[in-house]
Amino acid sequence: MARLATRADRFGGCVGGAGRMASRSVGLDSIYLWWIVWVGVLLCFVPGVVVGDYLRPVLRFNSEGQFKILQVADMHFAQGAHSACYDVASSHHCSDLNTTYFIERLLAVEKPDLVVFTGDNIDGSATDAMKSMDQAFSPVIAAKIPWAAVLGNHDQESNLPRAKVMEYLTKMEHSMSEMLNPSMESLLGKSVDRRAPIEVHGFGNYYLQVFGGLDSDSSNSSLLNLYLFDSGDYSKFNTVGGYDWVRASQLLWFETLAAKLKSESLANTVSGQQPPPPVTPALAYFHIPTPEYNAAFTSPSMLVGEKQEATCSASVNSGLFTSLVESGDVKATFVGHDHVNDYCGNHLGIHLCYGGGIGYHTYGKAGWARRARIVQASLGRGLKVGSKVTREITTWKRLDDEDLSISDIQILYNGYAGEWFAGPFFGRSLPFRRGILGDWMSIITLLLLLTGLFLVTFLINYWVRKFQSRKRTYFASREGASSVESNDIYD
Repeated sequence: MARLATRADRFGGCVGGAGRMASRSVGLDSIYLWWIVWVGVLLCFVPGVVVGDYLRPVLRFNSEGQFKILQVADMHFAQGAHSACYDVASSHHCSDLNTTYFIERLLAVEKPDLVVFTGDNIDGSATDAMKSMDQAFSPVIAAKIPWAAVLGNHDQESNLPRAKVMEYLTKMEHSMSEMLNPSMESLLGKSVDRRAPIEVHGFGNYYLQVFGGLDSDSSNSSLLNLYLFDSGDYSKFNTVGGYDWVRASQLLWFETLAAKLKSESLANTVSGQQPPPPVTPALAYFHIPTPEYNAAFTSPSMLVGEKQEATCSASVNSGLFTSLVESGDVKATFVGHDHVNDYCGNHLGIHLCYGGGIGYHTYGKAGWARRARIVQASLGRGLKVGSKVTREITTWKRLDDEDLSISDIQILYNGYAGEWFAGPFFGRSLPFRRGILGDWMSIITLLLLLTGLFLVTFLINYWVRKFQSRKRTYFASREGASSVESNDIYD
């Protein structure tokens, strides 16, 4: 609302200034001044009529064409100041509050557009799950930054069942978290049968979209999609031990959703464009790593970061990674669970990344700083809000040391490849973006707008000239009459 008020003030100020300029320009008899006035009014009016955001904010790339995500993995928040730290050089005066302070520093330095919590947000030693969640998420709520969360394998071990924990997260301030969105019925174009809805396993399977800047031509187009999964806690099958996995119903939900988003992305491109632009890139967030995280580590040349413990995935390979590969849009996945792994490796075209443990009330490694991962998507060098595609996705980590050191900067996605071509321009080769001249509807709209502005300016100038001509004729006739009367008197 504050942003809308600012725009309204700016609109009022611009119109007022234009009106005062117009009143002074009547006597200047200049078509160029009228042209400037009308263009100024137009530029002030356009941003002033933009419809405000929804109840939940619409995620958008900023004015620099960037969108930044902070991943917070494994807080394990419990009793606040009364919860001791583990695996630190000195546990004196160390507690959950060290985790809180680290997150506050991260938010102040990185200023993310979204924070994603990838599970084990609260610890099993928490006696009051709601109170612990209130404290754990307080930094991001106080900063008024949109955030989303998925569940880990420990979140339900306090005094709330798994469904209730997720339900509580969806109702917290500035939360973008959801139990399930969209439903399978809506994906299939069916009405929901309340007596027998199509079940999707887990609590917290949903997606988020990041749109272009509010004043850009991609303001209604998603330029980055985020998939969030509930990877479960522990196996529910007697014949299978260990951790849970993403189930078949979740895979069907994801595959149907990904196909829908892909078709929407292609529908927004220029017809016949060759080669077609890339599908809108996507990222996936969940807690328990897939077995492929182990395979990623077998290619050291494609790996950035450290592996200091075993990859604790499920005993069953559910096929999630296969579904991600087949979808064609997911460029990277981000997990937690294994606190002292922080590597990011490319496996069959998808980067498999750990966030690195952030919590102090859980195991870590003495002398190895707690850390968090940042991901930044960019619309392109020099293109900023005007670009219709995400050109680059990079990542790095911040360490909880005195300087909040940056570690392991890495490119996850390069959308420039194959998207630029050299076109002749006065004997030289310059880079041009494909399709930029194919958007003929935008060109026609602009031409019609400029033509209309010129006609309005011409008519106003015409009537001003006519009024001034009549005014001169009237005063000339009065002066002539006065001169005759004066001569009569002296005669």
